[in-house]
Amino acid sequence: MANVTIDNVIKRYGSVQVMHGVSVDIEDGEFVVLVGPSGCGKSTLLRMLAGLEEISDGTISIGDRVVNDVPPKERDIAMVFQSYALYPHKTVYDNIGFPLKMAKRPKAEIDEQVTKAAGILDLTKYLKRYPKELSGGQRQRVAMGRAIVRDPQVFLFDEPLSNLDAKLRVTMRIEIKELHQRLGTTIVYVTHDQIEAMTMADKIVVMRDGKVEQIGSPLDLYDNPNNTFVASFIGSPSMNFVHGKIATEAGQKIFLSDSGMKLPLPPTEAQEGRAVTYGVRPEHIQIGDSGVPMEVVVVEPTGSETQIFAKSGKDVIDALVKERISARPQSTLGFVINPDDVHLFDRASEQRI
Repeated sequence: MANVTIDNVIKRYGSVQVMHGVSVDIEDGEFVVLVGPSGCGKSTLLRMLAGLEEISDGTISIGDRVVNDVPPKERDIAMVFQSYALYPHKTVYDNIGFPLKMAKRPKAEIDEQVTKAAGILDLTKYLKRYPKELSGGQRQRVAMGRAIVRDPQVFLFDEPLSNLDAKLRVTMRIEIKELHQRLGTTIVYVTHDQIEAMTMADKIVVMRDGKVEQIGSPLDLYDNPNNTFVASFIGSPSMNFVHGKIATEAGQKIFLSDSGMKLPLPPTEAQEGRAVTYGVRPEHIQIGDSGVPMEVVVVEPTGSETQIFAKSGKDVIDALVKERISARPQSTLGFVINPDDVHLFDRASEQRI
């Protein structure tokens, strides 16, 4: 096990700079998830950590060793890819033990390590099978087993669940998290799925356009997003945003949207007339007669929850409630918003106020 330090890393392809001074500190045994939209640089950063991409500037350290110029095979890391990359003509046993065989380890050691990894991943009864005889989840576990037998200081996962169906992704999320708890090894995990990030990570690194937008625990990012990008990316359904300004009514500050909707505000030092973006999460909205009148657009019942899309003028707000609401389109519902659940962002900079 080892800590990982990414210090002011820059990546250029010719004259085009795609990574802009990224710095991340990863503690020994920590599960860190790099998350962001396609093209944000998360996989490039992971590949630089693995040694598969050169670093244009800055340093990457694993433990106390700077690994900028260290070949991938000497970095003491193991990588699990989106593609399982299994040898179709080899059994599960041979696929898992392949790295040890290439390292010319004794047969007894290979047998011991493969048996141990198979036990951890519940693959013991499949050791004599071939990849074509396995499900997608089982194949991914074989790929993980191949990484485990190397006993690396750091595990790298590059969107390993993208090829699985929704139900299997949930199962594999649990299995990977349990694996981390058992092994205690440092894990750096890349995904574009914020649900994976929220449910698996000790620490999340949110990236956009080759830069780090915010680093923190899942709940810290959920409760205290630095800007509208982080606020929109963390949490499902996404946070509602309404553009408007600070106004005063009956001696109290309120939010007045561009289309005239009035919404409650938490205590704020923002001056009257300041252009802001009003943010509230769908799950923090309740339905009640005292709420802001909203015209129902669509109601989506899911059984345990009901998602309601409603509008006031040009402003559309999404509410997610536990109650089973049977409202029809074009009917009116009151959206009750607790000011304590409101997030305010500067409209120009998109930064949290």
